[in-house]
Parts: sequence; C-alpha cells; structure tokens
Amino acid sequence: MGNQMKFISWNVNGLRAVLKKDFMDTFNALDADFFCLQETKMQAGQATLDLPGYQQYFNYAERKGYSGTAIFAKHEPLNVTYGIDVPEYDTEGRVITLEYPKFYLITVYVPNSGQELKRLDFRQGFDAEFRKYTSKLAETKPVIYCGDLNVAHNPIDLKNPTSNHHNAGFTDEERNDFTAQLDAGFTDTFRHFYPDQKDIYSWWSYRFGARKRNAGWRIDYFVTSKALDDQLADAKIHDEIMGSDHCPVELTVNGLD
Repeated sequence: MGNQMKFISWNVNGLRAVLKKDFMDTFNALDADFFCLQETKMQAGQATLDLPGYQQYFNYAERKGYSGTAIFAKHEPLNVTYGIDVPEYDTEGRVITLEYPKFYLITVYVPNSGQELKRLDFRQGFDAEFRKYTSKLAETKPVIYCGDLNVAHNPIDLKNPTSNHHNAGFTDEERNDFTAQLDAGFTDTFRHFYPDQKDIYSWWSYRFGARKRNAGWRIDYFVTSKALDDQLADAKIHDEIMGSDHCPVELTVNGLD
C-alpha cells in the first residue's frame, strides 16, 4: 500500500449533480487511496461510476434523494459494515465502515439539526451513539473517520460566530458533543497541524454570494484516534475546488500499510 496513504472526504450535495460538473476531473486529479462522499442523494442504480482500480461502496437512505454516503477505495477491505447498528439512526444511509489490517475507515454524514433546531434531539442522540461506536472500534485498532459533521467546533471555524450562536451547526450542544468525541481519544486533524489558521472553511451557503466573500464554516473533518498522531503527515482543505456547496478535505497518513 505504499508508505503514505491519502484520504479525501467530500460532501458532494448530490452525486448525480456533481457528475455533470467536474467530478471525474477532480477525482482523477486528487488521486486518493480513499475517496469518501456524503450527501450522495441517490438510490441504487441511479448513477454508475467507472473507477478502474477502486472498490465502490454505497449506503443509501430509505428516503429518495436524501442523505447517503459512499467510499471509493483502492484497497480491498477485510470487512464492510453499513450504519452503526442502531436502527433509529440507520435508515438514512449515514455511515459506512471499512476495516483494514491496521485501521478502520468511516465516512459519516452527521444529521443537521435543521431549521429552528427541530432535529437537535435526534442529532444529539446520533452523536452519542456514534461516539460509542467509534470508541468501541478504537479499542481494537485506530479509527480514521471523516465527513460532514455539521458542526463548527470553535469560533475560529466560522466567519460569523456571534450571529450564528444557537443556529444549527454552532449550538453549544453540538459543539460540546464534538468536544466529548475528541476527549474520548480523538484528534481534529486539521487543527492538529493548523491550530490558529483563520478564514479557512469547507462549506458556504449558496445564498448571499457567501463563497465569493468566503463567509463560510469549517464543518467537514478528518478525525483520527490519538494513537495515530505521530503518523499524521498533513491535512488540507481544498477550497479552490468547486462543484458543491462544500469543498473536499484531505488527510495524509504514514505507515498504515
């Protein structure tokens, strides 16, 4: 598998839509070992990708055109699981886990708390179960998880923290849940390398020309077991890549083969 592995995570906001744009050019240019997607918004058979050299894994939501995740992997996994084994949270296609000899890889699309925080309780329930799930796996071997976590952890992670306080993605509850996840033995890899980097975001509203003004949020992450801290090589946010309201984020890790 080579000494360094490259991982990409991207909320594509509809895989069929992004395939009509420059998805394949981006996919080929990034040339990752693992390409994790969120919000594929499709059912089985609605899109076919020709990705020579990659295994393709999809988890679809029961509801059409909603949620959904995928992983495209250059390396054959030992095992593949879908969901977190909690029926209440496993109908929306939010989680895929691939097991490898030295690590687990998870793509996750964390529920959005929604307008007026209508789904905050559901979201917090998911956060708690996902924390249990990742902590249990980490007892066996290190975990690398990535995706749209729908939370800006700290004020540095969004353009307008004051006006967005108590809005979905920047509530005290969601931020505290993410802190609890990190406290359980995990690393926010981008902040590991760039603790003070400002004005770097992974999502921008389609409204008000937010992306042109870089009025964004950092809500897409790679989070890894602390056991891997010494093997982390770099983390990047590809805010130059268009095609979705999110941009891809990247992690490179040494010595996973």
